[in-house]
Amino acid sequence: MEATGTDEVEKIKSKFMSAWHNMKYSWVLKTKTYFSRNSPVFLLGKCYHFKSEGEYQARHSSQFSSAGALGRFYGSNFDKINTEISGNVEEFRKDFISRIWLTYREEFPQIKGSALTTDCGWGCTLRTGQMLLAQGLMLHFLGRAWVWPEALDMDSSDSDSWTSNTVRKLTASFEASLTAERDPKILPQPQRGPARRSWDVTEMRNEVYHRKIISWFGDSPLAAFGLHQLIEYGKKSGKMAGDWYGPAVVAHILRKAVEEARDPELQGVTVYVAQDCTVYSSDVIDRQCSFMDSGKGGTKAVIILVPVRLGGERTNTDYLEFVKGILSLEYCVGIIGGKPKQSYYFAGFQDDSLIYMDPHYCQSFVDVSIKDFPLESFHCPSPKKMSFKKMDPSCTIGFYCRTVQDFEKASEEITKMLKSSSKEKYPLFTFVKGHSRDYDFASSPLHEENDLFSEDEKKRLKKFSTEEFVLL
Repeated sequence: MEATGTDEVEKIKSKFMSAWHNMKYSWVLKTKTYFSRNSPVFLLGKCYHFKSEGEYQARHSSQFSSAGALGRFYGSNFDKINTEISGNVEEFRKDFISRIWLTYREEFPQIKGSALTTDCGWGCTLRTGQMLLAQGLMLHFLGRAWVWPEALDMDSSDSDSWTSNTVRKLTASFEASLTAERDPKILPQPQRGPARRSWDVTEMRNEVYHRKIISWFGDSPLAAFGLHQLIEYGKKSGKMAGDWYGPAVVAHILRKAVEEARDPELQGVTVYVAQDCTVYSSDVIDRQCSFMDSGKGGTKAVIILVPVRLGGERTNTDYLEFVKGILSLEYCVGIIGGKPKQSYYFAGFQDDSLIYMDPHYCQSFVDVSIKDFPLESFHCPSPKKMSFKKMDPSCTIGFYCRTVQDFEKASEEITKMLKSSSKEKYPLFTFVKGHSRDYDFASSPLHEENDLFSEDEKKRLKKFSTEEFVLL
């Protein structure tokens, strides 16, 4: 009887917490976000201008003068920045909505070693880390030009005033629409012969990878980069489900998760985490060339994560131009950080405001193992903006490089930015030739059987943990 009574209390408590989470975290998308038509908007290496709405023009340029939009931001030192310029609000919205959005969830399978079936209130930094890694995988498998064909269908309701109930209704509607016949007017005009078949194959391939990438972040113990797996790796660094996770710790957890992933599709990707704000070029290249050592041939793509601090207790505004420069690079996969008590995934900017996706939105568990699972709740219908001044100084910056040549080019461009943005002798972080062991630092092991971090990494993470903000 006593056990039964305890179970009933736990059920009531669980229902109460679920209702509370729905009320507390269902209004993230309500506040409207305004964009200026007089300033360019940057989103993960792409630049959009809204002045001439209705006109669409896209071009790829590798050279801008100091009189241009990028020149106004970066000055004459950056006359060779790869950025695609587009016009039309619709194209920006389609691009933004196509990014993968990962938020608080409830009613998912219980996390091992705890009674938790939701990450509401504590998992936001893990979610932003997932978003950063997801963007890297999207670049790897789909390319930066890819957009979700259904992106603009997300606007079938007032996207600025969604609640979790609205999401559930739209999800059900979307599931029904999967079996309905598509409106022939939205499909491309029929083409003849091989060209038509090629379009079908490409679209089918992209759809498969779109769903596969999302499934890797599903909220189940089997998902390679799902919350359950990330928490297991976090335990080895002393973190438990329900604890606060800072951007630096999450960077190392992501590295371990990618190293341990067993899906054959993920064997061509590796993650490198900078040590003491230093990227050792030979260590990165060694990771990329590990395929060659195993006899498989070719090189791996690398996602480089750099934990940094943009100031002391508050963010130093001198770093604003550098952060803008980073978010304008084609190599950038975003920044995980936030403001005090909240963690965000930063993906772009306009003027002195950062554009971000917010994980503090409670949604119901989605079983990604089901064929044709609903996709809508994994795409954000509404971008948010925040003044750079409100950003917490502790963050992790991410880059993606497909080849060794891409890494060398990226390190050269970023080094120029670092030198230009540093008014003092020491830049925010550095690229150094050689291996970390050449400078008397222990290199991060590729495969550690008994521990997530080396002793040196533990010392650094302990230092980071005392500096990081509390996340809710």
